[in-house]
Amino acid sequence: MAKPKDTAFAYQAVYRYLVEWIEASPAQGDRRLPSLRQLAQRLGVSVSTTKYAYALLEDEGRIYAKPKLGYFTRSIPPPPSTDHSPSLIDQVFASARQPGMLALSSDAPALLLSLENPLLLMERELARHYPRSLTPLYLPFGEPELRAALAERYTRSADCYWQADEVFIGADLHSVLEVSLNALDLAGTVALVESPCSWAILRQLQAANIRVIELPLGADGRFDLHALYERLTHEPIALAVLSSTVNIPHGSRMPDEDKRQICQWLAEREIWLFENDTYGELYFASQPARYRDFAALHRLVVFSSFDKVIGAEAPYGYLLCRGHGPQLQRLFLERAFRLSPIRQKAIAKLFTSRRIDTHLHKLRALLQDCMARMKGLLDQHGNGAFHAMIPQGGACFWLEATQPVDMQRVFERLLAERIVIAPGELFSQQGAWRQHVRLSFTLDWSKDIVRAVAQLGQAIRQSP
Repeated sequence: MAKPKDTAFAYQAVYRYLVEWIEASPAQGDRRLPSLRQLAQRLGVSVSTTKYAYALLEDEGRIYAKPKLGYFTRSIPPPPSTDHSPSLIDQVFASARQPGMLALSSDAPALLLSLENPLLLMERELARHYPRSLTPLYLPFGEPELRAALAERYTRSADCYWQADEVFIGADLHSVLEVSLNALDLAGTVALVESPCSWAILRQLQAANIRVIELPLGADGRFDLHALYERLTHEPIALAVLSSTVNIPHGSRMPDEDKRQICQWLAEREIWLFENDTYGELYFASQPARYRDFAALHRLVVFSSFDKVIGAEAPYGYLLCRGHGPQLQRLFLERAFRLSPIRQKAIAKLFTSRRIDTHLHKLRALLQDCMARMKGLLDQHGNGAFHAMIPQGGACFWLEATQPVDMQRVFERLLAERIVIAPGELFSQQGAWRQHVRLSFTLDWSKDIVRAVAQLGQAIRQSP
């Protein structure tokens, strides 16, 4: 391996070097890794760079530290058995975390272009200007500069605007959704969701004891509006959870005129609209209208997180909600999030400096390049096993098997080859989309992706 110079992504090169070193060694049992200083000298980087790479591997469970002895690899266990696993989603995530597994199921656009290193550099710079003794340790609703930056970014006009006190920041997307559902007294109600729907959202609704009504998306990204109207008329729906631009994992976009009609029906019935903006910035064409452009603002919650765009060092979730500040403030105070003020200031700086816009422009271009690359592999090695919908944004393909197939069997067969997929039924509480699979194109392309795609096609063709 050529020595990585002192670049912004040196730690990523060190990380890849260590992963390859761990996976290439045939030895069984725990093995001692080079010391931080030894590895820094070997690769021509700083000790802090090697320390950060080791920390990433430790977080992933690939290595562990022994006091005064150094770092050691963990023994690679065999792929987990699927015979007694409580749920398919748990099998997918447990398998993807295993060392040596190729996860075609990943969902991390920032892997292609991360802002983590600029974020950390900015954080260190800000720390010199904000002494720790002067920095508040407890900001229950989020750092004021970041709340103001988000309010400014989401403001579109004199009619559609946000104030900083209408923005709330939490530890992650899961926590923010949990607090908002409880604060707005929506636990135990009925929700309408687009289907396929994010597994994380489905789990959150289930945890809140919310009954879910799934409305399937057509190939054109549209609902059957007549069926939607009937549901809204005859079901006690309290909230609808819909994607702001691209529907993930489906990859389609709801037309603007349909969004306007849906928002009108929701407003007439005083139904809460929870707009999922997690992938709102990752739409490939010029930015379309969002639901929030047509929605009744007093019944609107916009939610998102930073990690899809910035990277894992920015895991915070956030929401925007107007007119219900006291309820949200009370629940956020009870939850008592303790988030780094300096890191939040650094994220705010990415927005106020407009560096985030330059980054997004490059990230969307990379995503489109990887999409085209994966489409070429699907055409070349799929051999008619599946139909791929071309996504209009995001980081994945939504594949449909061309013949009836047991996708659970496909999952198990590929798991034996140390390949992890995300079967379509993960994205439905009612067990729909059993002929589908979500295939990410934000992958480590240094791996043998060609072989993995070929094996995916073969497993689908050979599964009954």
